[in-house]
Order: sequence, then structure tokens, then C-alpha cells
Amino acid sequence: MATTADIKKGLCFIYNGKPCTVVDFQHVKPGKGPAFVRTKLKQLETGKMIDNTFTSGVKIDVIRVERRKYQYLYEDDFGMNFMHTETFDQIPLDTKLIDNPLLIKEGMEVEVLFNADDETPLQLDLPPFVEMKVVYTEPGIKGDTSSSTALKPAKLETGIEIMVPLFVNEGDLLKIDTRDASYSERVKK
Repeated sequence: MATTADIKKGLCFIYNGKPCTVVDFQHVKPGKGPAFVRTKLKQLETGKMIDNTFTSGVKIDVIRVERRKYQYLYEDDFGMNFMHTETFDQIPLDTKLIDNPLLIKEGMEVEVLFNADDETPLQLDLPPFVEMKVVYTEPGIKGDTSSSTALKPAKLETGIEIMVPLFVNEGDLLKIDTRDASYSERVKK
């Protein structure tokens, strides 16, 4: 058993009977009263974000987890199918375990977080940035070459639609932030 003093980003533990991971935390020691830990938790089964405050010294039930590299293969009726890069075992994962499933391209390597005790997949982590090609967007207007304040919609190769600056054209390769599915920069060819 661990206590709230052991809380750090990425720690997985049981909260209200469900596996959660710590997204953010802050230890607070007010001038008057006991210390406490303010946390932002992500429920691993549903992806729901929870804000919670623990009083200092509360015991928490930590889950032992393992991260394994998998490669995305295809999607079917059972979910998205991934192959372990070392053993070549294939597993289907429900799209509820993935934050932005439309940012996954065929052949992409990802990390899957497993509960080490019962081998159940808890979460799929995408790389921080992915490169995707624009398949459709309205043409850019002459003179709109560096303005990033005005945005327009663009459809990417996996079908996801994001907002991009006006100078982005069809066929451009873009770097996309997977945390919030936002445009980061245009990739030089």
C-alpha cells in the first residue's frame, strides 16, 4: 500500500473501485489545517477526467502496470487490432481505450499499458506527434502565407478533420499533436 506522498504523474491506482492514472497533481500545505494533495485523475476504463482532493497520508491501492510496444494493423468488428512488436501476438482493443483513434495510421507504433496482475489492457498511448497528409481543404488565398490566427477545416488521410492555418494546402504533410488533435506545424519535404 502506498500513500498520497507517493503520488506522481503516470501513477496508476484504484479509485472508487476503478483503475485510474494521475494526469496532474499538486501537494498543498496551507498555513492553517492539514496538508492535502489536489489531483486530476483519468479513469482508464472510460477515459473520464476526475478532479479529487486527498488529505495527506491517505492510503492508495497502486496497480502494477507494464508498457508494451504494439503496431497498428487494421480495424474490424472487434475493435482496432494491434501486433506486439517482439512476440507478434495480436490483440483487439476497444476504441474507448484510445484518446484519439482517428490519429492512428496503419503500421504506426504505439504503447499499450497493461495491468501486470491480470494482463488486461488499460490504455493506449500514442506518440506525442504524428505526421499526416491533408486529403482535402479549401485552397489557400494568395497573401495568406504566415498568418496563424485565421483557421480553416482540413480533412486528413485517416478521416479526422482538424483546423489548420489558411496557408495549408491539399497534399501538405502536417505534424499533428496527439494530445488534443491540433495542428502543430507543416513538415518540410
